[in-house]
Amino acid sequence: MLTRIDHIGIACFDLDRTVEFYRATYGFEVFHTEVNEEQGVREAMLKINDTSDGGASYLQLLEPTREDSAVGKWLAKNGEGVHHIAFGTADVDADAEAVRDKGVRVLYDEPRRGSMGSRITFLHPKDCHGVLTELVTSAPPADQEH
Repeated sequence: MLTRIDHIGIACFDLDRTVEFYRATYGFEVFHTEVNEEQGVREAMLKINDTSDGGASYLQLLEPTREDSAVGKWLAKNGEGVHHIAFGTADVDADAEAVRDKGVRVLYDEPRRGSMGSRITFLHPKDCHGVLTELVTSAPPADQEH
């Protein structure tokens, strides 16, 4: 069962400049940064609030590390802006299978490693009214990488 909006992913050309905008404009601070070589992105997670299920909601700022990454291609076509929405779930495997059973294409056969040690998968935007949708199971707090 989906429990929250985990994060909204925003593609950007300059991560440092975009982080500074969100810090200066809204007061959001960086909670976590990392480079995900598999996905070809450098990212910053800005924590918005904690949630009742023990998780949190974030803005995820994504800068491509290479032009051929999914985010790099998306930026070249669309420019900066909202890239995807991610819903939190206690069990990404079960929820991905339940959605797949309803005819929605799940982009990964098995969930992959996401930000802060999470497990993730994506749903095809053509099956989700044009919205790239991510399902996320957060790592247990002791295992989260800051």
